[in-house]
Amino acid sequence: GNTVECIGFTTNNPAVTIQFTAEATYSVTAKSTNIAGTYGDSASSSADSITIADWAGVVASGGTVTTDGDYKVHSFTGDGSFVVSSGGTVEYLIVAGGGAGASYLSGGGGAGGYRNGTGFSVVATSYTISVGAGGANGGTAPYGGDGSSSTFSSITSAGGGGGGMEGSYNGRDGGSGGGTGNYSSSGGSGNVPSVSPSQGNNAGGGNTYSGGSGGGGAGSASTVGASTYQGSNGGAGRASSITGSSIYRAGGGGGGCHYGSGTLGGNGGGGRGGAPTSQANHPAGAGATNTGGGGGGGANQGWSPGNGLGADGGSGIVIIRYQYQ
Repeated sequence: GNTVECIGFTTNNPAVTIQFTAEATYSVTAKSTNIAGTYGDSASSSADSITIADWAGVVASGGTVTTDGDYKVHSFTGDGSFVVSSGGTVEYLIVAGGGAGASYLSGGGGAGGYRNGTGFSVVATSYTISVGAGGANGGTAPYGGDGSSSTFSSITSAGGGGGGMEGSYNGRDGGSGGGTGNYSSSGGSGNVPSVSPSQGNNAGGGNTYSGGSGGGGAGSASTVGASTYQGSNGGAGRASSITGSSIYRAGGGGGGCHYGSGTLGGNGGGGRGGAPTSQANHPAGAGATNTGGGGGGGANQGWSPGNGLGADGGSGIVIIRYQYQ
């Protein structure tokens, strides 16, 4: 029953803002009224229905909170709690810790499992968040350490598989599989345990004259190391814009080399493979923190100097997003 009068317009498309101060459903119409005595009044426009009410969506706390337009984003880089006071549906990204590379012409670590989805229902309660650590390099052991799992509610991403050393040591299974050294050995399998959609990919195997194979990534598998004792690159990760910007995570670690300048970790935090002092002279690189990237495999120099050592996997992350206004 309220009327708002706006006068003095000199354009054909005036913009009018009306502020409503009470919760209700309003019917809004508009018409022009002649005040100069030259033209008659217009007919009323068709009615628009506008409902004003308190926000009825998710209200929650926990982690590091940022906003992206009408959305809140809770990022957990370590263990914590997602405390919901008003339920609804959320989007999630859960990345586990990456596996570590093994030492001495070895495979790179597999990326941590990568699981994402939308429309996941939450209720008013406290959800425990677990963020997986990256696997530790294997030292003189034949395998790099597996990454640890990350969990939100009923959803778990598996840690990446550790890489295997030269000498028929197969890469380990995990969210993505760990690579292997040379000789007739197999790369680890990804998506272990099996979930749908898949949380990761396999690693390439080895052959008698290959270098170490890279670890599998969330976006692609790695390949067999080259027959000239060159390792292979880590498998690529996957991109997500859940925080508002497109970021790759869960890349596999590069395989270790006997010759050449070393290998690349997969896009998404995978560590580079080691190269010997007689070539490029650099140690294996660790998986990047909070990406779930696999650690690089060590070069062919034993365990001293450091180029022969594998590198640690990167820790995981859990991110939850929902509309808040």
